[in-house]
Amino acid sequence: MKKLSRDFYDRDTLTVAREVLGTYLVRRLEGQTLVGQITEAEAYIGRIDRACHAYQYHKTPRNAMMFAPPGHAYIYFTYGMHHCLNLVTEPEGEPSAVLIRGIRPVYGQEAMSLLRWERPLADLTPYQRKNFGNGPGKVCKALSLNRAQNGLDLEGDELFLCASLPELNLPPAGALEITVGPRIGIDYAQEARDFPWRFTLSTPTEDI
Repeated sequence: MKKLSRDFYDRDTLTVAREVLGTYLVRRLEGQTLVGQITEAEAYIGRIDRACHAYQYHKTPRNAMMFAPPGHAYIYFTYGMHHCLNLVTEPEGEPSAVLIRGIRPVYGQEAMSLLRWERPLADLTPYQRKNFGNGPGKVCKALSLNRAQNGLDLEGDELFLCASLPELNLPPAGALEITVGPRIGIDYAQEARDFPWRFTLSTPTEDI
């Protein structure tokens, strides 16, 4: 599997957030390979963004991975119930990241269904199929990601991104129509709540 290199992440965060759409998020777990195609992402840029955990370079034990070299996973726990996966971007010391808000399961769906819903894929309701991976907490649950994976190198073998996976018959995404708009759930962030830093595939992908 040809992984996206560190150079992909070592760029402007808005560029990465847009270009990550359509790529494949691969999770290797206990001998299984789980893959979701990324359908939604948000950018967070600490130096100027009140919605960012590291706004104006504020560093804490929780957000320390945002200051790490690009191409690492920053996973945090929120609302006492959800884990959220972020891809660290820009040079080391610049606290920026892309939040993965949505995926479409494309490989290993049976295992992902058990992780997400504790039910076999064939037993999922239409609602469960439609809402399989449309939220950051749902992404992490379907891929069994939590704080134990915080800091993973995205050039490693446990969690990484690929533009295509020919060995799994998953081709490059090709031309995409992308919707751009404000991020979700950050009404507290003053002017930053209106930044058009949320990127979504315009054409809904089919349900699982």
